[in-house]
Amino acid sequence: MSSKGLEGVVAANSAICTVDGEKGRLIYRGYDIHDLAINSTFEEVVYLLWFGSLPTRSQLDDLSKEIANNRALPDDALKWMKDFPKTATPMDVLRTTVSALSMYDPDGQDNSRETNLRKAIRLVAQVATIVAAYDRIRNGKEPIAPDASLGQAGNFVYMLTGNRPDQIKTRAFDIALILHAEHELNASTFAARVTAATLSDIYSAIVSAIGALKGPLHGGANEAVMNMLLKIEEPDQVEEYIKNLLAQKKKVMGFGHRVYRTEDPRATHLRRMSQELGQSTGEPRWFEMSRRIEEFMKKEKGLNANVDFYSATVYYYLGVVPDLFTPIFAVSRMAGWTAHVLEQYADNRLIRPRAEYIGPIDRRYIPIQERAA
Repeated sequence: MSSKGLEGVVAANSAICTVDGEKGRLIYRGYDIHDLAINSTFEEVVYLLWFGSLPTRSQLDDLSKEIANNRALPDDALKWMKDFPKTATPMDVLRTTVSALSMYDPDGQDNSRETNLRKAIRLVAQVATIVAAYDRIRNGKEPIAPDASLGQAGNFVYMLTGNRPDQIKTRAFDIALILHAEHELNASTFAARVTAATLSDIYSAIVSAIGALKGPLHGGANEAVMNMLLKIEEPDQVEEYIKNLLAQKKKVMGFGHRVYRTEDPRATHLRRMSQELGQSTGEPRWFEMSRRIEEFMKKEKGLNANVDFYSATVYYYLGVVPDLFTPIFAVSRMAGWTAHVLEQYADNRLIRPRAEYIGPIDRRYIPIQERAA
């Protein structure tokens, strides 16, 4: 008996993450996402996902230093991005550049765990630089060199905007990175594990993940949410706009989830962050519009906001344009993707499911001259 979309099918054993859809819990390596979002940093979560435990101070300092020291891109990579067609989307550029970086990795085709950890560090570090650099390049600006004195969150905002973010914005982005870092066997993570299971290299696995993330049913939803808000423009227009969408049987992006039956726990933090950023920037309308849409969808459709809904306004308040939302998702999820690839390699078996055939059987071959026109 097939399961459309593999819904409910357990495809792997993993110690990295679990989602309790009935209780609305997200757990990284045994730690509730609420505890991590309140107390942790992105670098600390990266260590947790890769090694299975929270780091000591010296372990965290060492990893943070390694990430900071590996952010710079090869000069050739910056040249490629300047030469890409002007029509290239940020996700196209990210996918292609990550693939090309595999040929510049100093560890080459070595697939040992120690080497793959070094590659994972480079991926986490350099993907953020790719996204920030390309946005500046396409806007006619020179990329900003990474600052090793800043953490991953603060450095990304700095490379993107040219301004050193204040503590509120730095912490907001850090929390957003934590919340998006991992989410069990979602489509992109599963794609990465399928590729890794063939014993292909870690870069190939990550390119597979980026390709899956690009789809609007996965990573592209928060971009669609912000574009919707920009069309609505004012809080007073919310109800009419959403009613019109529903009357046309169109999907309101950012609501519902394949797994969660209660509120997505990540949305809890992003809602608060959106409200705080709206207040601190003096532009509360994007949060207010989001809140009204959420209340309407809950009342009319019984649907809860998911991680994509409030992440849209959080990123927008941080000065990020909508078509960078999905690449930033990749900046964060790189932690989880690489953790899953490392886990797949550690106890590998080729992932090869079967399909339930529903086509015809025993058809007779007809020579071409006898076939009807």
